[in-house]
Amino acid sequence: LVGVLIPCVVVIVCLINGMKFLLRSEMLRTYYHNKERGKIRQYELENFVFLYKAYKALKGNSFIDKIYEEVMEWEVIS
Repeated sequence: LVGVLIPCVVVIVCLINGMKFLLRSEMLRTYYHNKERGKIRQYELENFVFLYKAYKALKGNSFIDKIYEEVMEWEVIS
């Protein structure tokens, strides 16, 4: 039983870490794309918030919190 569970746990941990990396990468792409203007389109902001919530649900670190707080202060455009 242990011989089956350990590889499963390892795979799950790898999947979670990979998902966190992809979520963080997409949030940073959005951030750097809009940073100079300090403005973000409404659909980008909505997507950013969904990504952030998923990232935090997977126990993502606090690095992205500062990015999130800055993005939330930007002007939202249609």
